[in-house]
Amino acid sequence: MKKWPATAAALVACITISAVPATAVAEEFPSKPITFIVPYAAGGPLDSMARLLAEKVRPELGTVIVENRPGAGGNIGASIAAKAKPDGHTLVMGAVAINAINPWLYEKLPFDPVKSFEAVTLVASVPNVLVLNGEFAKANSINSVSDLVAYAKKNPDQLNFASGGNGSAGHLAGELLNVRSGIKTVHVPYAGAAPAKLALLGGQVNFMFDNLASAASLIKDGKVKALAVTTVERSSVFADLPTMEQSGVDKFDLGTWFGVFATGGTPKPIVDKLNAAYVKALQDPTVRQNLLTMGSDAKPTTPEAFAELVRNDLAKYKDIVKASGAKLF
Repeated sequence: MKKWPATAAALVACITISAVPATAVAEEFPSKPITFIVPYAAGGPLDSMARLLAEKVRPELGTVIVENRPGAGGNIGASIAAKAKPDGHTLVMGAVAINAINPWLYEKLPFDPVKSFEAVTLVASVPNVLVLNGEFAKANSINSVSDLVAYAKKNPDQLNFASGGNGSAGHLAGELLNVRSGIKTVHVPYAGAAPAKLALLGGQVNFMFDNLASAASLIKDGKVKALAVTTVERSSVFADLPTMEQSGVDKFDLGTWFGVFATGGTPKPIVDKLNAAYVKALQDPTVRQNLLTMGSDAKPTTPEAFAELVRNDLAKYKDIVKASGAKLF
């Protein structure tokens, strides 16, 4: 029998040993219940979607336990997932605020927005919408974004807009409108989107950028005047609303996406198995209908496509946060 050279034999053994574990890991996963962390309080849209998805992936992944770990703009829950064992048994519902905006708002984060996570799949991208106080819009005949911009140019520093806080998506959208349109409006931060909306309805502020799902009922009831959505594509729920770019504001693309991440370093066979289970769940009619009530369609992706979205948004929001002047410590 022909003998292999010692180095060649060692190489073959190394390849064989390294190939077997990857297959075995994928076949044996999961070996225990999966923890799915939601970095926000219970009862919100991300929490509800995480719990629905946990039910739908049960046939492929077994028990998935949803845990709410709110605080610090989502950083606490994300940090727990980032520091977990990279074996696929800890997942987190990430979002644009946590994975693409917070890295530029906070001087120090307990995780790296790219290296600390493995993208599994995007769940959905929900547009924000520019809405005006109804009485203000009617009194000043503001029926479009161009009308609002024209009014602001004639009345510099007289318009104000609400947001759920410094560095929030609504704040950044308002500042981006100022920069892209060459207008000056005043930011009024509130302790959350709910009080900001009450201020809009009460006439304390003139406009705000709100999550489309949150604003939908107010728009339908005519309590606020909707002018445009902030994404590059129109919403399927409010197809008559133009985008900000269609309304004449160049380079305006600010969606609110959320998706599933595993801990950084999780083996690719496990990530792929997670991806297959969650993509299948996102094709379920019940899941898709629930997302429609949030003003969005299901947006399942490959892990690679989701990771690219995160990288692209990190670069985009770096410039937007810098222009806004927002900073959190």
